[in-house]
Amino acid sequence: MTIRILSSTHDTPPVAVVGAGAAGLLAALFAARAGAPVVLLERTADGGRKILISGGGRCNILPSRAEPERYVTDSSINTLRKILRTWPVAGQRAFFESELGMELDLDEETGKLFPASHRARDVRDALVARVREAGARIWLGARATGVTPLDTAGPEDGRRWRVTLDGAPALDAAAVVMATGGLSVPASGSDGSGLAIARELGHRIRETYAALTPLTADPHPHAVLAGVSLTVTIRAPGSRPPFSTTGGLVFTHRGWSGPAVLDASHLTTRPRPAGTRQELHVTWSRLGVDAWTRELSGGRGTVRGALAHHLPRRLSDHLVGEVSVSPDTRLAQLRRSDRTALMTVLTDYRLPWTGSEGYMKAEVTGGGVALEEVNPTTLESRRAPGLFLCGEMLDAFGPIGGHNFLWAWATGRAAGLGAAASLRG
Repeated sequence: MTIRILSSTHDTPPVAVVGAGAAGLLAALFAARAGAPVVLLERTADGGRKILISGGGRCNILPSRAEPERYVTDSSINTLRKILRTWPVAGQRAFFESELGMELDLDEETGKLFPASHRARDVRDALVARVREAGARIWLGARATGVTPLDTAGPEDGRRWRVTLDGAPALDAAAVVMATGGLSVPASGSDGSGLAIARELGHRIRETYAALTPLTADPHPHAVLAGVSLTVTIRAPGSRPPFSTTGGLVFTHRGWSGPAVLDASHLTTRPRPAGTRQELHVTWSRLGVDAWTRELSGGRGTVRGALAHHLPRRLSDHLVGEVSVSPDTRLAQLRRSDRTALMTVLTDYRLPWTGSEGYMKAEVTGGGVALEEVNPTTLESRRAPGLFLCGEMLDAFGPIGGHNFLWAWATGRAAGLGAAASLRG
C-alpha cells in the first residue's frame, strides 16, 4: 500500500504514534497540542475503523459514569484505577462537547452517551480534523513492522527510536506511542503486531483472549428461538470476583448475543486451568423463586398463561418443554415436582455454551501488556523509557456501554501528554 502523508511537516525528530484508532488519535492530538512534532502512522487507508462500527454505527462515545469495579484485568486493580483517574468522565465529556463542539445525548435507561447526530463517522472525522489542525502529520497506509531503540544516537539530536515500515523508509523518532490495539475485529486493522513488538522489547504480556463476544453452541439447542430477545440476568457461580450482569440477551442462529452475553463472555474465553469450565446461569426475567412460586401456585390459568406475562411465548414454550411440562397444564393441576423444575429452569438456567465467535466479532481483546509495566500517570514503559503504551494493548477492558472508549480516550491522552513531556525533559 502506498503511504499517503497528510498535514504539515517538521524537521525535528517527532513523537511517532503507531495506530490511528481511538487511543492513537487522542495520543496524537494531545502530544501535538503540547507542542511536540507528531507523526501518526496508520496501516489502513483511513483510520478509526472501530469507531465507525461502534454502537451499531452510532458510537456509544462514553458512559455517564465510570465503573472501575466492572473492568477486567489480570494486572493490578490499583494501577487500573489510577489510570482511569487521569481523565475522569466529566473531563472527557467536556472535551467532546466543548473542544470538539460535539453535543452528546444521554440514554437515560442505559446511561450511555452518544453524539447528538448518532453518527459514528462524525466522531472519527472530528478527531482526525483536530489532529490535523494541531499540526500532526498523518501517514495512511503505513504499517509499522518494528520499533527499535537507537542506542548509538547522541543526546544532541534526541533521536532515540527507529520505527521500521513495510515498503517505506524507516522513521526516526524522539519517542514512540504504541496504540495498535489488540486482536479483535481484524478487519479494522488490529492484528496483534503491536503486542508482538512490545514482547520483543521485553514487556510482560498477559495471555490474550476474545472478550465482549457472542457465545455459540454446537449443536445449538436454541436455534429455533433465533431472533427472540429479552432482558435477563446472567451469573457465574464460583467466579472470583463474583459476577452478575443484567441486560439484553438475543438468541442467534449460532448461539446467543446481546449486552448481558457480551459482558459475561470473557468468563468463557479467559484462560482457565485445563479441564475446567465456567458455568453461566441465566434468570430469564426479573422474578425470583418466591415470585415464580406465587405465579405458578393455584389459580385458574395455565402454565403458558402464567409465563406469558413475563417471557416471550416462543421462549416460555421451549423452556417448559425442556422439563417435560405441557404449557397447557392447568396451574391447579401442576405437580409440586413440575413446579420446582419450572422454577429452576426459569431462575437458574444453565446456558449450554460450547464456544464463542472469537476475535472476529469480539469488541475488545482481554489480556495484553501487564499494567505494572507502565507508569499509570504517563503510560511510559518502565522497561523502555521513551516508549508509551495505551488503549487495547493494555491488560484491561470494561463492560459494554462506552467504558472501553473511556479507557481508550484516557490512556491515549495520558500517553500523548507523557510523550510530549519526555521531549522536554
